[in-house]
Amino acid sequence: MPSHGSLTKAGKVRKQTPKIPAKPKKNPSPRVRNRKEFRRLLQRLSEQTSAAAPLA
Repeated sequence: MPSHGSLTKAGKVRKQTPKIPAKPKKNPSPRVRNRKEFRRLLQRLSEQTSAAAPLA
């Protein structure tokens, strides 16, 4: 099976590229954000309906 280029040159460009430090994240990931919003929603609903125990 023929390949596109020799395997001895694999990864050449990536190794030559200078490493740039990652930027700090500004916002939490969507999973964390959705969990916070869901808990806030449950809290509001329990306050409105004056339920004995929250769902979560």
